[in-house]
Amino acid sequence: MLDHVVRGATVVDGTGAPGRVADVGTRDGRIAVVGTVTEDARTTEDARGLVLAPGFVDPHTHYDAQLFWDPCATPSLHHGVTTVVGGNCGFTLAPLNPARPEDADYTRRMMSRVEGMSLVALEEGAPWNWHSFGEYLDALEGRVAVNAGFMVGHCALRRHVMGADAVGGRPDERQLAEIVRLLHDAMDAGAWGFSTTQSATHSDGDGRPVASRHADPAELLALSRAVGEHEGTQIEAIVAGCLDQFSDAEIDLLAGMSAAAGRPLNWNVLTVDAAVPERVPRQLLASERARGAGGRVVALTMPILTPMNMSLGTFCALNLIPGWGPVLALPVPERIERLRDPGVRAGLLAHAASREAGVFRRLTNFARYVVGDTYSAANRALSGRVVGDIAAERGQEPFACLAEICAADDLRTVLWPMPTDDDPASWALRAQTWQHEDVLLGGSDAGAHLDRMCGAPYTTRFLGDCLRGRGLMGLEKAVKMLTDDPARLFGLRERGRIREGFHADLVLFDPERVDAGPATLVHDLPGDSPRLDSKALGIRSVRVNGVEAIRDDVVSGAVAGRVLRSGRDTRTVATR
Repeated sequence: MLDHVVRGATVVDGTGAPGRVADVGTRDGRIAVVGTVTEDARTTEDARGLVLAPGFVDPHTHYDAQLFWDPCATPSLHHGVTTVVGGNCGFTLAPLNPARPEDADYTRRMMSRVEGMSLVALEEGAPWNWHSFGEYLDALEGRVAVNAGFMVGHCALRRHVMGADAVGGRPDERQLAEIVRLLHDAMDAGAWGFSTTQSATHSDGDGRPVASRHADPAELLALSRAVGEHEGTQIEAIVAGCLDQFSDAEIDLLAGMSAAAGRPLNWNVLTVDAAVPERVPRQLLASERARGAGGRVVALTMPILTPMNMSLGTFCALNLIPGWGPVLALPVPERIERLRDPGVRAGLLAHAASREAGVFRRLTNFARYVVGDTYSAANRALSGRVVGDIAAERGQEPFACLAEICAADDLRTVLWPMPTDDDPASWALRAQTWQHEDVLLGGSDAGAHLDRMCGAPYTTRFLGDCLRGRGLMGLEKAVKMLTDDPARLFGLRERGRIREGFHADLVLFDPERVDAGPATLVHDLPGDSPRLDSKALGIRSVRVNGVEAIRDDVVSGAVAGRVLRSGRDTRTVATR
């Protein structure tokens, strides 16, 4: 007897083949029948008019901590994501050195600063009862509603071996050997590989460059070679040029790391803007160079524009612009005084216009900011209005106007920058870029920057745009890009397609309605901390390993997800 049958759905199987009307039956967590089901089943549902697709795979998340208090990895699961990849950007919660209990506090403060996670949620929501990476994975076993795989982060490896010297120091020969050994141990336990960051935007809880930023190429190549000794492993790497354009040295480093490992390397995130036409070919030069050296470098890129909730009162992307951090880190009264100073504002705008500001330059067109929530009588009528319009009425320069608005709210004003790359030419360039063999959709950062951005709904929003919006991609191709393509990159065994014998990770949705609702601020983290959430529209059902996890946007409570371990659940992906 089958466990469940979905009858009469339009099956879009993830391969890119045309959708076809069929029944799909599942048994013991696997897809047992695709076609006409005649066998009895414990439950059935009529899915005529609906689309059945494989569960979506999100290749770049930071759910490493959230899964302990939120097994469903919300809102990703609501939006059809059944497999998440964590441990990215060089940041993981393990290993922790048992001889230094203070390392857990350091890690929490680092994650709070660099990935925008609530410190209270990190302290209260996770057990912190592990030391090795294997113990961390074991702590998640049997308590997740999604499938989850994890890289091991370079910062944790360095901290474990070098202690406080990991920030600012280089390992000696013995220490490097110990870092490499720890990486081997993590991969033996099931880590999917190695992640690292060299990005200038990544600082720890003390405001200092995170540990991996102090690694030289020799250290990175030694760790990459270790990755190549394990089945089903990968590399994920961030360098300073990821957000704008790579330097020659960065292109050589990414290509060299992949070639040394003989494994794919992915990086996040390729931004596409027709106003900067040279960016895409420059970034993809890393892929070309890697293929020539025997490696493979894959760029992640988002198929939607993710709105950013910003504020001059909290740490946000503006803090990362060179020269802005010292001003925006001042106590609020002093910060307001400085922002009201025309000379200070002129200096900040000069920094924002410099080449060093990189991709953050696009966040400094303050005339195109929309005022969100306000907190004073003086600003009550401004919510929803564009700063440029308000500035024109007041006879002010836009940044001066924005500073006055925020000052009236003690800097609590919510700001929404309008995207500069939401034009037909940029969307046409995106559609072209998505066709490249070394470009993969993803980069949601789900689980991070919780009160500032909400990238998790990219799956449903992309499908809605394909079906009823810009129509840049056909349904079958769009589904393949969200399912089979990431599953193949990571070597997932029997996932990413609707095929007999594959794991029954399934999403049933209404093609007339599938989409994502607007991002709204909710307070449902441990300690009543805030995060942005977005409702899924048109998702009828989400099944993970054959068990229904979501029905009409309501969580079932089932925890049928699995901690996916390298080798057992992933196979090695060739770089040629």
